Amino acid sequence: MQENSIKRAETLRPTVIEVAGEPQGVVVPTDGGFRFLAVKLPAFVVDGQHFASIEVAHAAVRDAVEGRPTL
Repeated sequence: MQENSIKRAETLRPTVIEVAGEPQGVVVPTDGGFRFLAVKLPAFVVDGQHFASIEVAHAAVRDAVEGRPTL
């Protein structure tokens, strides 16, 4: 039973999103994707948004930090 708890905790662990080596926030797993939580001002444009994958979240955060318009 403890093994199931450990595996579940590992899957719920936040993943840090960095742009140019600077942490901008984390993504946390949610039902059907990931939610981004910003920790730096430039990334707050996408704070709270849901993404299908970590890669899609990273691209959105990178675009926000670099001042690119979001689609």
